[in-house]
Amino acid sequence: MTSADASGGALVLIGPMGAGKTSIGRRVARALGQSFSDTDKMVIRAHGPIPEIFATHGEAHFRALEREAVAEALAGGGVVALGGGAVMAPETRERLSAHRVVLLTVSPQVVASRIHGDDRPLLTGEDPVERWRRIAEERRPLYESTADIAFDTSSGPLARVVDDIVAWARSVPAEETP
Repeated sequence: MTSADASGGALVLIGPMGAGKTSIGRRVARALGQSFSDTDKMVIRAHGPIPEIFATHGEAHFRALEREAVAEALAGGGVVALGGGAVMAPETRERLSAHRVVLLTVSPQVVASRIHGDDRPLLTGEDPVERWRRIAEERRPLYESTADIAFDTSSGPLARVVDDIVAWARSVPAEETP
């Protein structure tokens, strides 16, 4: 049993790029009085910008670094935002089974404004929204099978989504998560 398991585990946010995992995660952590970790930010702090990791070492190397960051963040507990592709790794999905997992979704129409001008390696070289749509659709079955509950971030104030996640988290203690 890890220290995170002993303290009730983490509340983990998953979903496609641009769904709001980081901004919502910070607010949820604040509302719950818990720490916040973003696995992409952890990789950046330890290894440099993600586009440079992709360019220099490739996606497989980035995914290995991401798996390490996920394991570290989950061990720390609190609220954890995962990068959009983190759920592709079977070992990450297995780790997530001990935690409460929230899927954040967003419509392609809304995500267009959120990803515009971003330096996301997986969205380069073609229409970013079309590429986002394909990636999100490919990963959707993994997101849905991994999550305990889903919230859409496409409309309304983020505060509403934050409030809904906080209410759910308080109603479902980590020990009751399958």
